[in-house]
Amino acid sequence: MLQIQQLRPIYKKYHHFFLTFKRDMSIDLAKKEQVIFVVDPLRNLAKLVKNIIQSLLIFLKERPDLVIANGGGVVVPFCFFSRIFSKKIIFIESFSRVNKPSLSGKLLSNIVDILIIQWKPLQKFYKKAIYGGCIF
Repeated sequence: MLQIQQLRPIYKKYHHFFLTFKRDMSIDLAKKEQVIFVVDPLRNLAKLVKNIIQSLLIFLKERPDLVIANGGGVVVPFCFFSRIFSKKIIFIESFSRVNKPSLSGKLLSNIVDILIIQWKPLQKFYKKAIYGGCIF
């Protein structure tokens, strides 16, 4: 979430919202920004099903033109709905992923319009990725 917030100068000009799960940082962010909370699937089938339903309902309500996602499995279903509805998706691989891709990155790499990596060693896993350097 901190990584996405570093992009505030870009997204602040547009209607935007954050899709995440409840934790101290996101609850604090909700005091200043539109934050929509969903269940974090945590590789649990029941939670994943709930997240999928939540993601679809949120997608249909918000109808974003562009999704910027980073890390966490919490956004994977939302990104798949975005692709189904032909919306643009930018995925930024997590800053913490230096030598190996994340599961989210692997799942989304073939459906996103732009995949940005923050470390050059990841280029061998993501052939079409753009090296953007560190967001921080």
